[in-house]
Amino acid sequence: MREMMLMGRGGMERLDRSRSHHILSPEEVAGGKNTSWPELEITGTIKNLSPALWKLQHLTALYLNDNSLFRIPPSISLLQNLRRLDLSNNKLRSLPAEIGDLCNLRELMLNNNYLRALPYELGKLFQLSTLGLKGNPLGSDVLQLFSEVNGTRKLLDFMLDNLAVSSSHPPSRPWIQLSPLDRANPTALFTVMCYNVLCDRYATRGLYGYCPQWALNWEYRKKGILDEVRHYAADIIALQEVETDQFYKFFLPELKRDGYEGIFSPKSRAKTMSESDRKHVDGCAIFYRTSKFQLIKEQLVEFNQLAIEHANGHEDMLNRVMTKDNIALAALLQTKEACWENGVPPDPKDVAQPILVCSAHIHWDPEFCDVKLIQSMMLMEQLRQIMENFGHSFRPGHKKGPDAVQLLLCADFNSLPQSGVIEFINNGHVAATHPEFKDIGYKECLLKMLSHTNNDKEFTHAFNMASAYSPELMPYTNYTFDFKGIIDYIFYPRQSMRPLGILGPISEEWLKESKIIGCPHPHIPSDHFSLLVELGLTIGSAAPVNNLVHQPPPSLLGFNRRKNEF
Repeated sequence: MREMMLMGRGGMERLDRSRSHHILSPEEVAGGKNTSWPELEITGTIKNLSPALWKLQHLTALYLNDNSLFRIPPSISLLQNLRRLDLSNNKLRSLPAEIGDLCNLRELMLNNNYLRALPYELGKLFQLSTLGLKGNPLGSDVLQLFSEVNGTRKLLDFMLDNLAVSSSHPPSRPWIQLSPLDRANPTALFTVMCYNVLCDRYATRGLYGYCPQWALNWEYRKKGILDEVRHYAADIIALQEVETDQFYKFFLPELKRDGYEGIFSPKSRAKTMSESDRKHVDGCAIFYRTSKFQLIKEQLVEFNQLAIEHANGHEDMLNRVMTKDNIALAALLQTKEACWENGVPPDPKDVAQPILVCSAHIHWDPEFCDVKLIQSMMLMEQLRQIMENFGHSFRPGHKKGPDAVQLLLCADFNSLPQSGVIEFINNGHVAATHPEFKDIGYKECLLKMLSHTNNDKEFTHAFNMASAYSPELMPYTNYTFDFKGIIDYIFYPRQSMRPLGILGPISEEWLKESKIIGCPHPHIPSDHFSLLVELGLTIGSAAPVNNLVHQPPPSLLGFNRRKNEF
């Protein structure tokens, strides 16, 4: 006798299929008309399914109810576009684990079968909203959890949290050498990391439903993040989405042990919060190896304050730009003698090269592409002013202005390579009529802000920057279920620095074989991948970049690497 009868929603025993159909006439076929049928129903006394069914990978709904099926083959996982699957009223005694790979599934009906247990892989169906389990002899633990309020979600979450991690750790990311070290001249050699670590308050099940809760928890993720930072041991580390409390209680004390000092600033909202709430606000951080660098000065860039300053009553500048409290943090560093390879510069004054390092985080929402572009323009103008002020103050007798200081820009720009933001940073200019301004009349405000130019046809900045990474070498820096793309960047000055090598992407083969549909993941602690570049600063002009070869750069050969890969 079947045990108690349960449904995921409203007592429904099969999926509603209120749809019409039209069979093409011979004339329509002869005329070249095609059919498009994303749904398929097979009903009768079917006991076996043709393997040809799994080739219909365009299907969004499959109705196999009211048959005599004893098993569903693992090949069902090939139907990646399925939203609805009805297997009710069959003779199924088990389900294949691969059913959990149908990550787009919203509705799954399993009523009136002989299921005594469910595969824990069902927990991977993070978008499932309707689950029918009526009329199956399932265990009391499953039935009790399923019968609770919001039982479908509770059951699936329980299964995901208790599903064994089947994938191995990812293989080592490759080091891609871009150019050999110039052995003929003294070169300041250092590595730079840029990494959005995913703040704890944003790592929610609602945003990352495909990740087990235990792997989202900060206490778990922070170990993996610190392991990764230590593993690559960059000389300069720019982090985004660092929680205030975690900077002071975790990152700073841990990295001090490894010979770093660091600075931090939270987003602007922290100023208006109580002390208990303020510690959970995220911000930007910069760490530097004290054996190679000395901190001269630090400065905060607050985009909402700049919007107020330059709005001049402009409603959109106040309502769209001013309301976003993103920030950038700049640290003026000087190189020490330990930073130099092949000896030190002949002029002792050149040993202490000034480098302005910036860690920035631009607004995220695609609907506010105008805000992203304006924040990026604000950033470059503020960095110009910072360098104007710094460039002469601590190097008397040397040239004044932005060229006196090298700029390293590490940022989560939340913008793709083809965006107006990256066009502006990379090319040094963007048209005043760029579509990402959304035809909003910002021109007057922006011309006032960009005091160094009188060009009203395009907006410019004062730097000649290049990205250390290209899309060909790194196809994505952010990897979630809904979005996979490049939004994190390291920009360096074209004329004075050259990238000697970069850390390559995570293995595409591993992601595919391990069926990683998004990050975070038990083996990957953030939804962003870290960027790492080795840069060489030579007094005078930079040499051209050579053809690509894959081998570790000279400066990394001596690093104390862990044998067990993260």
